[in-house]
Amino acid sequence: MTVTDATFAAEVERSPLPVLVDAWAPWCGPCRMVAPVIDELAAEMAGQVRFVKLNVDENPATSQRFQIMSIPSLIVFQNGREVDRIVGAQGKPEIRRRLQRLTER
Repeated sequence: MTVTDATFAAEVERSPLPVLVDAWAPWCGPCRMVAPVIDELAAEMAGQVRFVKLNVDENPATSQRFQIMSIPSLIVFQNGREVDRIVGAQGKPEIRRRLQRLTER
């Protein structure tokens, strides 16, 4: 699912599930490397965590609000607030480990 400046609050901050926001841009090589990993995790963790994409070039207000300075940035929200942030390309095991901390509570 894609989120925008206009839909961010409804889709992320009001979500009953934890949400991983993949902040990316089409020109970002590492973002393209992480994308398939995020897609796999989204399928594996469906019903436990929501996964959304935020194009930082097209959504500057949200990018500025959350001070996204480097991409890819994976920002995890729970109960409407940021609880974790992974900056840079990370492997699937590390991303999964950090998400599982939220779902095991």
